Amino acid sequence: MSTIPVHEWTLREAADRIRSGGVSSRELTEAILGRIAAINPKINAWVTVIPEKAMAQAAVFDEMQARGESAGPLHGVPVGLKDIFCTKGIKTTCGSRILHNFVPPYDAAVTERVLCAGAVLLGKQNMDEFAMGSSTETSFFGNTLNPWDPSRIPGGSSGGTAAAVASAMCFAAMGTDTGGSIRQPASLCGVVGLKPTYGRVSRYGMIAFASSLDQGGPVTRTVADAALMLGIVAGHDRRDSTSLDLPVPDYDAALGRDVKGLRVGLPKEYFEGEGLDPQVRAAVDRALAALVAAGAEAVEVSLPHTEYALSTYYLIAPAEASSNLARYDGVRYGHRAEGTSGLIEMMSKTRAEGFGPEVKRRIMIGTYALSAGYYEAFYGKAQKVRTLIRRDFDAAFQKADVLLTPTAPTPAFRIGEKTDDPLTMYLSDIYTIPCNLAGIPGISVPCGMSSEGLPIGAQLLANHFREETLLTAAGAIERAIPLPRVAPFKG
Repeated sequence: MSTIPVHEWTLREAADRIRSGGVSSRELTEAILGRIAAINPKINAWVTVIPEKAMAQAAVFDEMQARGESAGPLHGVPVGLKDIFCTKGIKTTCGSRILHNFVPPYDAAVTERVLCAGAVLLGKQNMDEFAMGSSTETSFFGNTLNPWDPSRIPGGSSGGTAAAVASAMCFAAMGTDTGGSIRQPASLCGVVGLKPTYGRVSRYGMIAFASSLDQGGPVTRTVADAALMLGIVAGHDRRDSTSLDLPVPDYDAALGRDVKGLRVGLPKEYFEGEGLDPQVRAAVDRALAALVAAGAEAVEVSLPHTEYALSTYYLIAPAEASSNLARYDGVRYGHRAEGTSGLIEMMSKTRAEGFGPEVKRRIMIGTYALSAGYYEAFYGKAQKVRTLIRRDFDAAFQKADVLLTPTAPTPAFRIGEKTDDPLTMYLSDIYTIPCNLAGIPGISVPCGMSSEGLPIGAQLLANHFREETLLTAAGAIERAIPLPRVAPFKG
């Protein structure tokens, strides 16, 4: 019997232990709920925890186990969801006051697939309001802290998700990525974060920020666990018009492959300039050395329009957000302002009260970019540059099978350090944003630690629907550079 504490098991280990009868779902769920009760008040990774429902779910799975039945690959294993996925009968806030009391009447597609795989849902995880942020400091429910150093941010917008996985308050979780919101917090919290190809995972029931960029994906402590979760949530969904009807590969098969002959591209634009921390550069260099030592070939590639990616993103994403967030008017659901005399005043006051400063900033930017007389000059031009960025990646993948870059330019920065400087904050996603604009898949895998004991992640990018290549390369890095899977936070 392993001496590793149960909360430090990987997702696969937990599933195997339940399947073999080594532990019951109730025992495992109770242990993780106890850890949440002890740690979450100091980390604030969870917005909503549902202990009674979780234990009831676990009891059902134990009864099935006793009958020799299985609910699926996650049978009885406790997991979490970012509070952006609708959950029937469970509050879904999107980190915003305007949805602080919203209880959806249906499940998101991701929720359905995770539950159908047999998972025990523990609750919903904290996030930047409407996924707008890089530090989980814009949440109406307060900051999430980084479990490696509580004076630091965990990244965002899936900061609560990454912090919960890193501190072993669940075995895996699902986040969303619009401009790096899975990969960047995964890097800063020392876990694995995978953003699939746009259209690979259904967006049905996933509260929209920017519809042409949003994509759900797993946050786990190992590459193998990310492959397991991706296999569960990937696939066509007729309720999402952007969901592609393509076969889902056997992602597990990619885990055992070697990287001999793999062409690893190094985009020169990602390693130039003054913003890249030398410790991050050194850690990514070690990841490259690990791949080369395993038989991969390093090649230099160019993504010449990278310098325009940030500007392009911050026109397209706010423009789509200004359209998507127009539905929050206080009429049908969510917060409604009181003491108003008419519809227009009620809608205006509701939005003024319900949205935080960052959301208001992006709505105003987006509305301006879409306004008459400015549409073509701003939004239209941004869409054209987006096409050029996608073509850059197409050309790069003619020379390379996978691209290796930093995930974030620095390790986790201190809470409050960048809140008064939005542009500096936006630069936190400079290496992750192009991936979303092109719709390609990306993964962040731990590759080192800073001198202050903070995690550093390497980002791997591949062509559309080449998640298997990402998993193969990420697995090679993980094996060559073993690092702690759980933050040492004791509460």
